[in-house]
Amino acid sequence: MTHKVLIIEDDKATANYIKKSMREAGFTTDQAEDGRDGLFHAIEGQYDAIILDRMLPNVDGMSILGAIRAAKIETPVIILSALGTPEDRVDGLLAGSDDYLVKPFAFAELLARVNLLVRKGSKSEVESVLECGDLMVDLLSRKVTRNGKSIDLQPREFRLLEFMLRHAEQVVTRTMLLEGVWDYHFDPGTNVIDVHVSRLRKKIDDDFDKPLIHTVRGTGYRLGVE
Repeated sequence: MTHKVLIIEDDKATANYIKKSMREAGFTTDQAEDGRDGLFHAIEGQYDAIILDRMLPNVDGMSILGAIRAAKIETPVIILSALGTPEDRVDGLLAGSDDYLVKPFAFAELLARVNLLVRKGSKSEVESVLECGDLMVDLLSRKVTRNGKSIDLQPREFRLLEFMLRHAEQVVTRTMLLEGVWDYHFDPGTNVIDVHVSRLRKKIDDDFDKPLIHTVRGTGYRLGVE
């Protein structure tokens, strides 16, 4: 199966380099050099992954990301940007990106990250239902319910919950979450995990008698029925 990638990058040399290299790696590609054009492609097209620059003419990358997530489009997005401080990376992840790679970059690393995102998307298509107690997640319809009540999750929250459900009743460390949900193989030195877990916990636990998400002090978290 050939996977299709959208490249939204205004620097022509960088965009052409990525396009040529992705095609050599077996991908098909669409390319947009303008934020407005990129947003149109992202919303109207069908892609397995999106490579997104942050600094774009007309519509910036963060606005594009916000618009496609607001439209419930869950296509994996990797931000490719010269803005590389920890705060920049956290902003991108909190906005709904699946990964963040700083320029200058090695194409081998970009390709590896895109392949990871594409593989995760392919796996989710063949899964069925994950459950823990009265919590049920349908991975095909992306529907989350607890005790029959529908729960609306953002794409990153959904991925976090799916990961924790696949490790239900086990302690998941912050390192496991960074690698399994964010594809980070280093500690960015921020509280991005705690922020996302806190948001997820409010949606999953706050309106119910028994909590499912438990903090394991000094280690990480556990999803399970006590």
